[in-house]
Amino acid sequence: MNKQEVVTRAARIRLVAMDVDGVLTDGGVFYSEEGEALKRFHMRDGMGIVKLQKAGLLTAIVTTESTAFSTRRAEKLHIAEVHTGITQKLDVLKDMCQRHQLSLTEVCFIGDDINDLEALKAVGFACSVADGSEGPRQASHYVTTVKGGQGAVREVCDLILRAKADNPG
Repeated sequence: MNKQEVVTRAARIRLVAMDVDGVLTDGGVFYSEEGEALKRFHMRDGMGIVKLQKAGLLTAIVTTESTAFSTRRAEKLHIAEVHTGITQKLDVLKDMCQRHQLSLTEVCFIGDDINDLEALKAVGFACSVADGSEGPRQASHYVTTVKGGQGAVREVCDLILRAKADNPG
């Protein structure tokens, strides 16, 4: 896909939804001897999400995992749409579109693995992180230059905001 097509798709976006593990995190999990799990989030991704919200875009987390990590990060970033334990991500995206009076062409989804494929193939602006699985990378309109958990979400946020600024209306 050429750069202008990417910009055109990005300029239409009104909702940015993302997976967590492998997108907002690097996909790794740290376990202590006591069994405590830890995950690392990149602060620049959080700033990108805040910038989207300030620009009037909706943000959402849609993840298969059912852990408190996603909920806590969403609370900190004031992400109202948090959907955990989701196996059918596209169904959740369709529901959000209906509730917010959007079409799927106005949705950006950022994913990294095969459980994201159906959603990626359906949205107007599909994005994969640089180290995503082959299927999601091939199904995406845009693949980030950095890996998940290393500012990939910020890269997509900045791209969308630049596209909107350059293509108002």
